[in-house]
Amino acid sequence: MRSVTGVNENHARLCPSPQWAAYIQADLLPTLVDGIDLGDELLEIGPGPGAATEWLRHEVRRLVAVEIDGQAAAVLAARHDGTNVEVVIGNAAEMTFAEACFDSVGSFTMLHHVPTTELQNKVLSEAFRVLRPGGVLIGSDSLPSNELHHFHVGDTYNPIEPSSLLSRLETLGFHRISVVVDQELRFVARKPAPSVDTAAGIEDGARS
Repeated sequence: MRSVTGVNENHARLCPSPQWAAYIQADLLPTLVDGIDLGDELLEIGPGPGAATEWLRHEVRRLVAVEIDGQAAAVLAARHDGTNVEVVIGNAAEMTFAEACFDSVGSFTMLHHVPTTELQNKVLSEAFRVLRPGGVLIGSDSLPSNELHHFHVGDTYNPIEPSSLLSRLETLGFHRISVVVDQELRFVARKPAPSVDTAAGIEDGARS
């Protein structure tokens, strides 16, 4: 739940709180991840205080968290020193990871802090790039509301319009996309894997 321009006092109180961690770990993630194979290596974008990180790290062999805020990254790294979590300071719209190096990518209650739709799309595009073929993107975000608008006074607030997310993900190349609107926006999307025929050297449309 991080902003590229910092967070206001409301976030400073809420995001590190035990109540927020309990919601993420007990209510959001178990439902979102149910039935999904995250593979061995997961990239978490914008972990902030790490409420999702602590839960997710038990689901994979290696978790890399990319965080734009150096102070938040340092706190998270110290908390997970000696575990399977690696914290990297970086901009999720311009990541330096190699192409196709993660089995899964996660973003939780972070995208509405990205100031423009163009930058949000770059973050999602980078997620697609670093996913291995067949890999999965999982995410959630807050729904637009007057209450949330007031909560973000003095902070970056650019909520995703749920009806636009499916087409945005399709345009970036994702398929098998699920977008659910409940208490929040939840989404799952996959990077296509080569078909069996293509992998065997048979071009699409060349079958007799």
